[in-house]
Amino acid sequence: MPKCIFEVSSISQVNLDNPLLQVENLSVDFNIHGGTIQAVRDINFSISRGETVALVGESGSGKSVTAQAILGILPKIASISQGSINFADPQQDNRIIDIAKLDRDSAGMRSIRGGSISIIFQEPMTSLSPVHTIGDQISEALFLHRPFSHSEGMDATRAMLQQVGFPDPARAMKMYPFELSGGLRQRAMIAMAMVCHPALLIADEPTTALDVTVQARILQLINELQSALNMAVLIITHDLGVVANVADRVVVMYHGQITESGPVDTIFSNPGHPYLQALLNSVPRFDMTPDERLTPVREANYTIDNMLDPGSNAQQLIGEPHLIVQGVGKSFGIRKTGLFGIGAVNRVVAVEDVSFQINRGDSFGLVGESGCGKTTLSKMLMLATPPDSGSIEYRSAEGETIDLLALEGQPLIDFRQRMQLVFQDPFSSLNPRMTVFDILREPLIIHNIGDDDYQREWAQSLIRLVGLDPRFLSRYPHSFSGGQRQRIGIARALALKPKLLICDEPVSALDVSIQAQILNLLKDLQQELGLTYLFISHNLGVIHYIADRIAVMCRGNIVEMASRDQLFANPMHPYTRSLLAAVPHPDPTKPLDFDALRNAGLSDPANWPDKFRPDADSGTQFLDIGNGHRVRTRQSVAHSDLV
Repeated sequence: MPKCIFEVSSISQVNLDNPLLQVENLSVDFNIHGGTIQAVRDINFSISRGETVALVGESGSGKSVTAQAILGILPKIASISQGSINFADPQQDNRIIDIAKLDRDSAGMRSIRGGSISIIFQEPMTSLSPVHTIGDQISEALFLHRPFSHSEGMDATRAMLQQVGFPDPARAMKMYPFELSGGLRQRAMIAMAMVCHPALLIADEPTTALDVTVQARILQLINELQSALNMAVLIITHDLGVVANVADRVVVMYHGQITESGPVDTIFSNPGHPYLQALLNSVPRFDMTPDERLTPVREANYTIDNMLDPGSNAQQLIGEPHLIVQGVGKSFGIRKTGLFGIGAVNRVVAVEDVSFQINRGDSFGLVGESGCGKTTLSKMLMLATPPDSGSIEYRSAEGETIDLLALEGQPLIDFRQRMQLVFQDPFSSLNPRMTVFDILREPLIIHNIGDDDYQREWAQSLIRLVGLDPRFLSRYPHSFSGGQRQRIGIARALALKPKLLICDEPVSALDVSIQAQILNLLKDLQQELGLTYLFISHNLGVIHYIADRIAVMCRGNIVEMASRDQLFANPMHPYTRSLLAAVPHPDPTKPLDFDALRNAGLSDPANWPDKFRPDADSGTQFLDIGNGHRVRTRQSVAHSDLV
């Protein structure tokens, strides 16, 4: 009989009066060529068994450095200059061990790391080996720390994959990370961290870039495993909605120091430190009025240059059709390779019969889970991927109607100046070998705009436009923070004076305070320059703040479309309702209903009520229920059936 990896009784218990982990007066220094930087200064906190402590703060506040110190994985240039990290190791009869005094490569540290303390990293794709199967990577930790035979280890690994929600654990054992979705890769990371039953789990931004529904399932999964194993959790995050739903206590860090700590209810109901108050004011909320602005921790001061005058004609046409999409569809062929490379080709529908209109000067929000077709649709609009069907029309301020699908050659290159894209990941979309000046100048060179003096002056105007110092033009992307890189990406998108911007998840991986800066900047630029936005996001709080009209996508179809107020006040489609129910509010009095989310399964049309479920015989219709609020239903459904 193989050993069961889920036996809770085999885990030593620790008295809650005695902390499992006690961090006292901890300071961490980084020794660099210019001297010493103190990344963490004199911090104190504790974690008891079964407790969840949230470590909150912006990028650079010292959260991840603290976690690295606890795990003994600090970079070589970093060292613990003072303090202690006392850990009651259940593998050694709860003997107190000062991790700060252990050599990071010693046998004692290696036995704790992965065995008694595990970590879930922020980005699973870069944390998982691309050349090893999921089963091999998860079982490796088990064989290192537990006396299991190969068959017992494989059985335990399959059981762990089932426990974290893999639909087919036996198949997943043989798969590679690139074959999994973002949510399943994160579940594989959780399985790897949990397979040895650690006493302490460190979750470093475990849900930052995940959809709200996947995020809710991951949070629920961690919560269930924690309850089953009486495990302590240190969750590192900048998402205050996540904190409000999972934490027992909160520790707030700023510039390497703890500014405030306490029970989660007290932290949210009565924040004492100005920094925490500013963080709370940076979070988009559903109860914000249309003219209310987010308040970032630090305002980004920028200058709207006279050179960016959009022109009176465009301003006069605000509200007129700008982009018209009709019946666009796209499918991809997946070949099942057989003998000699010959096999059947299956068609996977990515986008099906999508139609919408974006008016000039509006911000049109497109929301849905990963894999629903949002990015494929944006690629078709940018003519990077040709659609299989439908039409895309662009209407200029001069009254010209352009059939985008008929463009090719020089006319297509010329059109690129009118519509640009802001990418999701600013770091990978900026060339690391080019300075900011070269990055901003490149579009002008490609389109033969201006001489050297004009291009330099224009680059300086663009960098001021997004609130950065022109002296930064000589720097490279790696020397900027995530928010600054995203502003550079926006500046590059504006270099050709486009009238329509497609923003593909532009703030999904940013801190809430930096996110507030970028969102405010985009709103101001839209108003000052008369820009039109297609804003793609899975964050409904962000969509509520920036969008005028919203379309909800599920499995390649738009299932509901309405104005912002209509959609949030009266969502009609079950999928839209499930998305709204999965949003974690930064308020402990409004917790997520994990049981309802688990039982809903509303991303699968088979679980929808009959009137919304597609009919194989008659198909579906886009039913207008009034004031432009449209819902996808069966053909037989009447207006009176929904209202």
